[in-house]
Amino acid sequence: MNTKQESVLKRPDPSQIDPGSEAHDPGLYKSAEVARAVDGLESVTEEHLDFYAQEGYLAIENVFSPEVTQAAADALVDLIAGRNPAFTGVVFEAKAAAKLDTLTVEERQDAVRKLMHFVGYDAWLAALAHDPRMEKLLERLLGEPPKMFQDMALIKPPLLGREKPWHQDKAYFDISVSARVVGVWIALDPATIKNGCMHVQPRGHQSGPQLHFKRRDWQICDTEIMGKPCVAVPLNPGGLLLFDGLLPHGTPTNYSPLRRKALQFHYAGISCSKTSTEERLAVFGSEGRDVSC
Repeated sequence: MNTKQESVLKRPDPSQIDPGSEAHDPGLYKSAEVARAVDGLESVTEEHLDFYAQEGYLAIENVFSPEVTQAAADALVDLIAGRNPAFTGVVFEAKAAAKLDTLTVEERQDAVRKLMHFVGYDAWLAALAHDPRMEKLLERLLGEPPKMFQDMALIKPPLLGREKPWHQDKAYFDISVSARVVGVWIALDPATIKNGCMHVQPRGHQSGPQLHFKRRDWQICDTEIMGKPCVAVPLNPGGLLLFDGLLPHGTPTNYSPLRRKALQFHYAGISCSKTSTEERLAVFGSEGRDVSC
């Protein structure tokens, strides 16, 4: 661990930031196993693609070099720090948003909920999103050239980084339900079981769309998740997770002293068509319907 990372491993000041969402049942993330990762994009075989099709995910380590990964992480911090005034895609916690001028760079990192639409503002982040090797693999998974339609950065501050409850990403996107969607989750810091790495429900995408409810977030009901198979996907910096847009997944609260930064991109085929919000909610929504959670 470098000294730069060590310098920010402190408990955030709760008076500066919101404490996050309500506590979740730890049993929701009781993993029976840990994902086995492929070593490098060049090692991905047809057998691995079959695994992705069946299980709904594929973890790959050593995709991006330490130098490229660190440059992307530094670029993210620059955007959070406000060093590019043209970028307005940082979403801060409510308490922090009113007092940004009083926060240090470290405190700003721990007050961020997410960053959106940043690829056009930094060459390093764009390079990860459009890495030719990764896009070639995405084309194999999608069956046609990929088009990125969402870029997001997710940060879990030490000791209070909030949970992202179990959900399917396609429940958030106004695109055809039948369209293939691949999510790419890239670790910029070590993503561990203790600091909130991704957890997935293997083969869960095969069940199709699931109802989502407004509870701790827009999520699948906890009772639909509890007791089902769960795989934890820890990753080293520069590693990534590929996952189907219908694969149920979530990340638990960060109870560790380590910050966890990650990038997330979503891709669909270039022929993918859009749909309306009403059509999407007719499939994934539940509020107002004769169902309860």
